[in-house]
This record gives sequence, structure tokens and C-alpha cells, in this order.
Amino acid sequence: MKYLKFLPLVFLISCSVVKPNQIGVKTTLGKINSKINQPGPVLFNPFSTKVIRLNVRTMNLSIRENLPSKEGLTILSESSILYHIKSEDVPKIIQETGLSFEENLILPVFRSAASDVCSRYYAKDMHSAKRNEIEKEIQKRLSEVCEQKGFVIEAVLLKSISLPPGLTKSIETKLEAEQEALRMEFVLDRQKKEMERQIIEAEGAKKTNVIQAEAKAETTKIEAEGRAKGIEIEAKANKNANDMLSSSINPNILKLKQIE
Repeated sequence: MKYLKFLPLVFLISCSVVKPNQIGVKTTLGKINSKINQPGPVLFNPFSTKVIRLNVRTMNLSIRENLPSKEGLTILSESSILYHIKSEDVPKIIQETGLSFEENLILPVFRSAASDVCSRYYAKDMHSAKRNEIEKEIQKRLSEVCEQKGFVIEAVLLKSISLPPGLTKSIETKLEAEQEALRMEFVLDRQKKEMERQIIEAEGAKKTNVIQAEAKAETTKIEAEGRAKGIEIEAKANKNANDMLSSSINPNILKLKQIE
């Protein structure tokens, strides 16, 4: 009998479980409680209170949208927005944005940002290396609005870009022409380097011949000077010998030679 007096309280208490990667917030008679509830059981009065649970893990919002280009074309794009909710801002999100935050906030801001950014790029840019630049610019514009509302925009991905068939053919033709131009530039550059190599070799051979000719001329000159010097020395020696012979002959020797 002593437990019967607690029986009405049991019917006034209910329990809700906040799952991992979720944050729970209580609302009592329409008033949002600023206290956040971490994963686990949450007790509440089912007659006046309810528990709202929001996922705070990374979410993927897929969008299929027509985007304008700088030349006025309409480009069909399949995009993804990767985002997550800040845990501490869950009560603020419920109160200010509501539970339909993707339709009420993220999608409209994305459409506006994507249209504004893509209209400043040519259609071919969305199909080339500039796609990453476009994604970063859209993400920046989206974060400027959504982060102050409690959302973290992790990435904006343009997964698929469908260009008009005529434009696709034009881009392929242009790319083929650019590749051919690069190939011809490579061939011309290789021929230019081969020509420079031949010129260097010819100049080297020319310099070698000049050096050899100068060396040969110098050798001939030295040999001629040596021969002239030898002749000069030999002439001086003969002259000295004749002078000595002449000085040794006197009248007495001549007379003796005559008697003999």
C-alpha cells in the first residue's frame, strides 16, 4: 500500500533515449529549454514536455539544380553539400530556423550563392580544373550565412556537370587542338635544341681548328727562329776561326813555308 501513493508520479514520467551522434532538447509547453542533452536516457513529463533530437554528425544534402554560365547557358548540375550542426547551437537552431532547416535555410542560400558564382564563369570552366575553385567560392558564400545560424559547411561538391551537346563537342575539339598545339610546340622545341647543339658543336670545332692553326704557326715560327739562330751562331764561329787563323799567320811563318 505504501507504493500506491507514488503510482500517479510514475504515469507522469516518461523516458526518451538520445542516440549517439544526436543532441536532445526539451520543449515545455512550447518553450525551448536551452539545456542540451547528450546521448543517453532523458526523463520528461509526456503531458507538457517533449524531447526533440537532432543529428550532429556529417550530413549529405544532394541537390539537382540548373546553374547559369557567363555566356548565358543553363548547366544541369548534381551537387552535394556536406555539413553538420554545432552541438551548442541546437536550441538556437530549433528556435530560430526550425526543424526544416534544409528547406528553409541551406537550400535557398546555396541556390543563390551557386547562381551568383557560376554566372561569373564560362561553362567550360565548370568542366575543367576550375571546378574546384567554383566549389570553394560557393562554400565560402554558403558558410558566411549558415555558420552564424549554427551550421558548419564542410564542403560543396559539384559531382556531375551536364553541358549542352554542342558545347561538349566544341570543348572536346578545342582540347584536341590544344593538345596538338602542345605536341607541335614540343617538336619545335626539340628541333630548336638540336639546332643549338649542332651550332655549339660547329663553333667548338671551329675554335679547335683555329687553336690548332695558331699552335702550328707558333711552332713553325719557333723552328724558323731556331734555325736562324743556329746559322747565326755557326757564322760567328766560322768568322772567329778565320780571324784566329789570319792572326796566327805572319811573314816569318810564310817565309818558312816558302823555304819548305
